Amino acid sequence: MELSEQELFRRQSLDTMREMGIEPYPAAQYPTDAFSTEIKADFKDEESGKPVCIAGRIMSRRIMGKASFVELQDSKGRIQVYISRDDISTEAQPEMYNVVFKKLLDIGDFIGIKGFVFRTQMGEISVHCQELTVLGKSLRPLPIVKYKDGVAYDKFEDPEMRYRQRYVDLVVNEGVKEIFQKRTKVYQSMRDFFNGYDYMEVETPVLQSIPGGAAARPFITHHNALDIPLYLRIANELYLKRLIVGGFEGVYEFSKNFRNEGMDRTHNPEFTCMEIYVSYKDYNWMMDFTERMLDKICMDVNGTHEVQVGENVISFKAPFKRITMLDSIKEFTGHDLTGKTEEEIRSVCRTLNMNIDDTMGKGKLIDEIFGEFCEGNYIQPTFITDYPKEMSPLTKKHRDNPDLTERFELMVNGKELCNAYSELNDPIDQLERFQEQLKLSEKGDDEAMFIDMDFVRALEYGMPPTSGMGIGMDRLVMLMTGQTTIQEVLFFPQMKPEKVQKKDDTTKFLALGVAPEWIEPLQKLGFDMVDKLKGQNPNKLHQDLCGYNKKNKLCLANPAKEDVENWVK
Repeated sequence: MELSEQELFRRQSLDTMREMGIEPYPAAQYPTDAFSTEIKADFKDEESGKPVCIAGRIMSRRIMGKASFVELQDSKGRIQVYISRDDISTEAQPEMYNVVFKKLLDIGDFIGIKGFVFRTQMGEISVHCQELTVLGKSLRPLPIVKYKDGVAYDKFEDPEMRYRQRYVDLVVNEGVKEIFQKRTKVYQSMRDFFNGYDYMEVETPVLQSIPGGAAARPFITHHNALDIPLYLRIANELYLKRLIVGGFEGVYEFSKNFRNEGMDRTHNPEFTCMEIYVSYKDYNWMMDFTERMLDKICMDVNGTHEVQVGENVISFKAPFKRITMLDSIKEFTGHDLTGKTEEEIRSVCRTLNMNIDDTMGKGKLIDEIFGEFCEGNYIQPTFITDYPKEMSPLTKKHRDNPDLTERFELMVNGKELCNAYSELNDPIDQLERFQEQLKLSEKGDDEAMFIDMDFVRALEYGMPPTSGMGIGMDRLVMLMTGQTTIQEVLFFPQMKPEKVQKKDDTTKFLALGVAPEWIEPLQKLGFDMVDKLKGQNPNKLHQDLCGYNKKNKLCLANPAKEDVENWVK
């Protein structure tokens, strides 16, 4: 592993600390008793001098001879620490200030501070350090974001770097940690809502022999001991309904699901879905239930019914608008699909200049029309109800129209957020629906559902009338935090493999006549391979190398222009 100059310097500091008898990574507990935010909130001038013990990461420092100021960041926020030579240098460690603090500690290092709270002459609540303990040495320099008059400079803002190195993103970028704290609040609020009804949180298998409960392409793996293929869960629906058969009144699960499909701003192959099933209810009850749940969550997380997402202000105050799917399609396309055959709907698709293929059945065609022409129009929460039967193989037929099903999806900000049914509990009808899905699979639809005969067997033992609802937790968190990409609400989103920068061996640079001490500076300037030097402007390259030498205080003799000219020939 090639190390930068700063990384080498920090490792040298690490060794020096150990030579001085200071362990940079101590094993013992450090007994903190306060956080930065609490110190500031609770401070009273008449109580100045209150003892505290805090710990955190050095984010900045101002060294002024015998005294210095450090900005310390803990898990709650930041606070200023005053450190003087006379306070922290002891008989046992006389060089704690002049050597350890001033020379061996760096931005990003963890330290512990024992001292007392006071207000500086400038009016800033601070901690006066009386004892400093090294708790963790940082070997890589942090990208330091500077703020002046509320404006951030030198931001760590490249999205790919932020998502790959979320640990750095959380340290240096304000507001990132708050997003994930709100994510936890969303989960807590939802759990509280369900538990208030005495519904039970459960766990179901992630590895499944049949990937059921949704129309999606699964990830496939292999179980060596059983010598069988297994699938990562695409949904937990069928297992939860088995529990309703078993006699539970209501069950719910926060489920990690996996779908081997595309990645974009709103889709990640691994995502979290909450599904809930309640006995003796229908989809009308579930719509009311969902409204109340989302209204509560929004208030619990943000203290208001409204959230700002991009340019849109979205209100989660119940009740929400309701419209049938076919009425929505008629409103936005002018075509009434009621009672139309598959071929007639294909003709409508061609009229609308849509890209379709022969693998698409009636339900898929209707879904494509709605997705292309209707879905994006629903910014405010809107229930889309009464889906055609062909689109919903696990849903009960509509009580008034057997061509439709008792299903709704909740659209918010132009995307689906919830999906819910009056659940199908007729085992004969369910088997027929599965068989229809099998025909679609045979036509080439790789998202058609598998037939789960054990689930049919469970229904044959009898399942009470039930309503179920699933909600994408990642999308919900996006809405509640005002984010427009799913990557912003996942600690570690799936990324393409990190590219490894190819570098030529030093012998190739030496063969070109490059002096050994100039190989690393050239590579730092982007010339990782000797071929990249060919055709470069020798005057500009010479200026860049001299500037790099000066900026980084390398103290090297600048290369001759003639040498640089030979490198680029």
